Amino acid sequence: MREYSRTDRVADQIQQELALLIQREVKDPRLGMLTVSAAKVSRDLSYSDVYVTLLGDDSPERIKENLAVLKRAAGFLRSQLARTIQLRHVPELRFHYDESVVRGHHLSSLINTAVADDRKRSAERGDDDSEDGAPGTTPDA
Repeated sequence: MREYSRTDRVADQIQQELALLIQREVKDPRLGMLTVSAAKVSRDLSYSDVYVTLLGDDSPERIKENLAVLKRAAGFLRSQLARTIQLRHVPELRFHYDESVVRGHHLSSLINTAVADDRKRSAERGDDDSEDGAPGTTPDA
C-alpha cells in the first residue's frame, strides 16, 4: 500500500488553511460563496494548483471574475499561509475552477432522465415491474 506522501499532506493542509483564509481574510465584495474543493502540490513544492467551486451563480462571467479576484489575492494568501504552515518555502498558488460538481449534476440529470424514459416506455408496453425494480419481470402471485 502506498504511504501518504509529503506532497499529499502539504496539499491537504493548504486546502484546509486556504478555505479558512478566503472565508475570513479576503474582503473583496466581488468574491462569491466558494469552497476550496482540492489542492495539488508539485513534487518539488514550488507551486500548488488550488481548485475552487462556486455556490449559487456559476456563470462563466462570475467564474472568471472570482478567479481574477483570487489570482490578485494569491500573494496575500501565500503570505498568510507562511504564517500558519511550517514550510521553508510556501508554494506559489494557482487557482482553477473545479467543474466536477457541475459535471456530476449534469450526469445525474442525464441518468434520471434515462431511467424515467425507460419506465415510461415500459409502462406504455404494458410491462409490469417487479418489486425489486427489474424491468420485464412479474411478481409471483
